[in-house]
Amino acid sequence: MHAPDLPDITPTELKARLDRGEAPLLVDVREHFERRIADLPENGQLRIPTGELYQRMTEIDRGRTVVVYCRSGSRSAWAARLLLERGYPNVLNLRGGVLAWREEVDPSLPAY
Repeated sequence: MHAPDLPDITPTELKARLDRGEAPLLVDVREHFERRIADLPENGQLRIPTGELYQRMTEIDRGRTVVVYCRSGSRSAWAARLLLERGYPNVLNLRGGVLAWREEVDPSLPAY
């Protein structure tokens, strides 16, 4: 689901940034069990499930570009919107989430 008013990034665009060494701060808002099934490559992700985001928001560095992701992009869209509303200046939603990453970048990831 693509929210037109929410800044986002495609998996292909994110992969290109990572390959260039321009790693944004990745924030995984999925539940803990989900990352054991499939995840993006390790880049120092913060693991903050949506239910913990209000309490743990201060762990997210306001000075960095933040890319929020989940399984399909809807929970991360909610989380990205929340961060933007709280004054985080550079927040992007990973469009399509881990499922889109699997489709566009790494078909070896398990679908779930």
